[in-house]
Amino acid sequence: MRTSSRAVLATLTASALLCDATPALGLKGAPGGAQAPSSQKTGGIEYGVSSGVQARPTITALSVPSTATAGRPPKVTLRLDEKGVGTVYLQLAVTSLTTHRPAVLANMGWSHTGRTLLVNWPRAARLAPGSYQVSVSAHDHHGATLLRRAHSSGEATLTIKAAPKPVAPVPARAPAPAPVPAPAVPEPGVPTPAQTAAAGAVFPVAGAHSFGNSVNRFGAPRSGHIHQGQDVLTAEGTPVLAPLSGVIESRSLQAGAAGYYVVEHTGVGFDLFFAHCQAGTFAVSAGQGVSPGQALCLAGQSGDATAPHLHFEMWVGGWQAAAGHPIDPLPYLEAWDRTGASG
Repeated sequence: MRTSSRAVLATLTASALLCDATPALGLKGAPGGAQAPSSQKTGGIEYGVSSGVQARPTITALSVPSTATAGRPPKVTLRLDEKGVGTVYLQLAVTSLTTHRPAVLANMGWSHTGRTLLVNWPRAARLAPGSYQVSVSAHDHHGATLLRRAHSSGEATLTIKAAPKPVAPVPARAPAPAPVPAPAVPEPGVPTPAQTAAAGAVFPVAGAHSFGNSVNRFGAPRSGHIHQGQDVLTAEGTPVLAPLSGVIESRSLQAGAAGYYVVEHTGVGFDLFFAHCQAGTFAVSAGQGVSPGQALCLAGQSGDATAPHLHFEMWVGGWQAAAGHPIDPLPYLEAWDRTGASG
C-alpha cells in the first residue's frame, strides 16, 4: 500500500507540471473558445467585418413653409446627396390629406446632387385651401431609390390658407367656390381627351379590363417613389395596342421595376409608356412606325408586378427627358374606352 500511494502522488505531480507547460505549446493568452479580432474594421459589434452597403440618394435639406396662401405653390428648396453620383432623377408630389389624391406633381428630371435646388412647379399648378403632404422621390441611374430616415424622410406637411378678403366693403354674397383643380392637361397646345378620341384613338388593351382602385391611380404613393401612370387590370396575354400613330422610341427590360416595356413617340405631343409586357411578346422594334390599334406586346406581370396588368404612362415634353413630365392618363383612357371598364 505504501508503494501504491507513492505511485499515485508521482502521477498527480506530473499532470500538474504538464498543465504549467501549456503556454509553451502555443495556447498562451487564448480568451476562451475564440480570439477577438485584432482588425479595427469591425461591424456594429466587436466580432465580424461589416459588409458594403449600396449607395442611395439621401435628402440632406428640404425647406417647405408650414403655411402658404391659396394659388401658386410656395417656394420649396431641397438638396440631395449620393456618394459618387452626380445626378439623380427627382420628382415632388403635393398630395391632399383630405382626398389622398395628388394636387400637383413636379417632375425635375435628372438633377444635380450636392447643391440646393429650387422646385420648378408647373405653370398651371394651383393649390386650394387645405392640408397637404409634400413628398420627394428620387432614383439614381442604377435604380436605387431615396433613403428615408427619421430626420430626412423627404416629406413635409403644408397648410394652404384662403386668400385674404378685400379691405374695401363689398355686398354680401354667397361664399366663393373652392379654386378649380389644375386641368388634366397642364400644357397649352396638347390635344384634349375628346380631341384624341374624335381623331380615332384606340384603347390600349384589347380585352376585358378595369382601372382598379386608388392604389392604381396616377400619383398614388409607392415605396420610395410616386406612381406615374394608370394601371389597366386585364388577363395575362391580352393584346396591348398603340392608341395613337407614332414611332417606337425604344423597347427594353427593367427587371426590378417596369419589366419588359415599350415607349412610343406620337406626333401630337405625347410619349406613351407601356410596362409589364409578357416576356418574348414584343411585336415592334425601335424606330418602327405604328398606327392606332397596332399590337405592341401582350399584357403580363414582368418586373415589379404581382398580377397581370398594363402600366400606362403619358408624358408631355419627352419620356424621362429633363423638360418632360407625366400627366394623369385616366381622362384619356376613359375617353378612348368604347366598351367600358368592368370596375
